[in-house]
Amino acid sequence: MACTTILIGKDASYDGSTIIARNEDSANGEFNPKRFIVVKPAEQPRHYRSVIGRRDIDLPDDPIQYTAVPNADLKEGIWGEAGVNEANVAMSATETLTSNERVLGADPMVEYAAELGKPGSEGYEPQAAGGIGEEDFLTIVLPYIATAREGVARLGSLLEKYGTYEMNGVAFSDSQEIWWLETVGGHHWIAKRVPDEAYVTMPNQLGIDEFDLEDALGPQEGHMCSSDLGEFIADNHLDLSVESSSPFNPRDAFGSHSDSDHVYNTPRAWYMQRFLNPYDEAWDGPDADHQPWSDDIPWARQPERKVTIEDVKYVLSSHYQGTPYDPYGTLGDEHSRHLLRPIGINRQSQLSVMQIRPYRPQCDRAIQWLAYGSNPFNTLVPFYANVDSTPAYLSDTTTRVTSENYYWENRIIAALCNGSFAQTANAVERYQEKTGGMGHRLVAATDEQVSRLEGHDADLSDRTPKEIIAATRDESVREILAAANQTMADQLKKETDGLLDSVLYTASMAMRNGFNRSDN
Repeated sequence: MACTTILIGKDASYDGSTIIARNEDSANGEFNPKRFIVVKPAEQPRHYRSVIGRRDIDLPDDPIQYTAVPNADLKEGIWGEAGVNEANVAMSATETLTSNERVLGADPMVEYAAELGKPGSEGYEPQAAGGIGEEDFLTIVLPYIATAREGVARLGSLLEKYGTYEMNGVAFSDSQEIWWLETVGGHHWIAKRVPDEAYVTMPNQLGIDEFDLEDALGPQEGHMCSSDLGEFIADNHLDLSVESSSPFNPRDAFGSHSDSDHVYNTPRAWYMQRFLNPYDEAWDGPDADHQPWSDDIPWARQPERKVTIEDVKYVLSSHYQGTPYDPYGTLGDEHSRHLLRPIGINRQSQLSVMQIRPYRPQCDRAIQWLAYGSNPFNTLVPFYANVDSTPAYLSDTTTRVTSENYYWENRIIAALCNGSFAQTANAVERYQEKTGGMGHRLVAATDEQVSRLEGHDADLSDRTPKEIIAATRDESVREILAAANQTMADQLKKETDGLLDSVLYTASMAMRNGFNRSDN
């Protein structure tokens, strides 16, 4: 999958929350309709079988409830992608990454191999199960963790045991920490804690550019890794540092360095950091400190101002506005406008922005902001995660095209707006601003309603995970949060119906077969 991730440390966000966000983009030439659901413990499998890897995994018998955004069509597996569990731990899985030949030669991908020949015949080879991947990660990890750090440890142990058939980056967050894990070959992995004061930008490219291996193999204060990573690096001559005193750079050692990165990956990091740090350096022209094709764009950076939910939506919707690379712009020429892969692309499936708010009680601490379809033409709205069900407008997505669910309605709107971008831009912007404002108002009103309930502002920072989970299960609170989610969905549908009506009219009036008598 081709995705884009941004991670916001708690001291870099506008309200002290940890925020992890990712566009889930489908592969070239396909679309994946998405659903927003709650998975209850009774619905969680105890024995899991993956579709792509044909891998059988026994799962623990004590899962906790969580949200997910799976595919509407399960022919290729669940693909849960993004969710928050009852312990208020969020997970985004995954950002597909790139590697290099040295890594893949040393630790090949664990790919499924079909049975070859017949048992007893010469040359017979039995079926070999593949590793785990994006299809599986959320389902086999999120229901079993109580902190972001536990998420890294569980996924890391599964990768070492079963391997993976693809390179992936995975984000975990709780109210205090964000961790980013990257797979390295078939069985190895590294993970780094996002600095509280920084944000991280991740296109489809191995990103961590500095790693403390001593910490990862020791106290693990800010780094974690597979248990034999030191030997793996040394035995396969993967450390490319010229000076022995230089920090280990995983991007150099494990990542890709191809020409295609310069049109597909690095420009996305360049544009996001250009927006969030416009004055720190020169971003444009031949003398720019970093250009779209620069290989040394930092993994983590402190923003020039606190980062908002709207900033996250803007950068993950961007198509290089204000530059010669904007496919809808007037700068540059036809070549430059289609030179780089946009962040807000046509084959976007969903965007989840998961905000864990340390200043709220456990029962309403987690918000999963959602958008479906192509980001330049959709809107991002909030839904509380600690609920027992989700609104039908977002959960009942079908494989059949219909304007009665959020996914397909946004897909239709984007296709109509694409051919009439300038004519529909104002309507889309008004829709985005209005629905975004509605979302913030609804969250504030709902928080206030919850706060009026006695006992729901208690400090549980010293409680056990089980006590924290129990604090999210108050039925009176869940009823309030579910009602808020339904109100958001109802208002969202009304506004989205109105936008569809508007852009359909505008696009229809621009059809080439239009004719008036006055045209003669």
